[in-house]
Amino acid sequence: MCLERNPMKRIPTTVAMLWGFFFFLVSCSKAETSSESTRTPSSSHLQEESISPKVKMITIKGDFYQPFYGEDSTLVKVEDFLLDERPVTHEEYLEFVKKNPQWRKSNVQRLFADDTYLRDWPSDLALPKGTHPDSPVVFVSWFAARAYAKSAGKRLPTLDEWEYVAMANETMKNARREPSYSETLINLYNQKNREKGRVMQSKANYHGAYNLFDLVWEWTDDFNSIMTTSDSRTTEFDDKGLYCAVGATSTTDALNYAAYMRYALRSSLKANFTVANLGFRCAKDL
Repeated sequence: MCLERNPMKRIPTTVAMLWGFFFFLVSCSKAETSSESTRTPSSSHLQEESISPKVKMITIKGDFYQPFYGEDSTLVKVEDFLLDERPVTHEEYLEFVKKNPQWRKSNVQRLFADDTYLRDWPSDLALPKGTHPDSPVVFVSWFAARAYAKSAGKRLPTLDEWEYVAMANETMKNARREPSYSETLINLYNQKNREKGRVMQSKANYHGAYNLFDLVWEWTDDFNSIMTTSDSRTTEFDDKGLYCAVGATSTTDALNYAAYMRYALRSSLKANFTVANLGFRCAKDL
């Protein structure tokens, strides 16, 4: 399998590189003002009470695929796994913080979530005004998303798992060669306030997954390790990958702009960052 060129190839490589450089500067600037340790803090000592979200999990049949990143054309094997069919909603996250007060807005440790955590919630147990309970929760950190997943008996999907599912459209397992694929994604990424929509209002993709692109960006377990490890396609990654990224220039095809935007964003993140249009969904070993 080879990585195809998409209709966005007319966008100069330098533009894509500027995106990565921009996110790199933002990340490093914020990191410089932080007093956190250079090592990844552990939230394992926090004991989460179990929750039972009603979301359906779909079975993803694994296969080899070509990532958008890396310096060679090595195919990556994705094993069979289970994935939530849509992102975690405000209503579900509210139930989580009710049972786990350590993750409420007023209680969360700044080591695990920055000062914009659940920023639009007026109080610990009140959803944002005008927000539908079925809209995806945002302003949650990687630590918080991981704690939620653990509480639900699940985990966050890996970057390879997420990208493998995301390369499908409604009818094809791999739609990257379709001219409309990247065009559609970029149009979605350019829409303002898309995170305010309700889940499952658009069509599912080939695997049965909803809202991979049209509502929020999503955390992955190893969200920016590709920028800081010698081999990003392993299950192990350097703790530094959760902090300031060293660059965003290792994508296989920088002209695949939609994918490059995702990797640039991921490389700019730290594990305690929260963002207005960044949510998550859960996965599970089959």
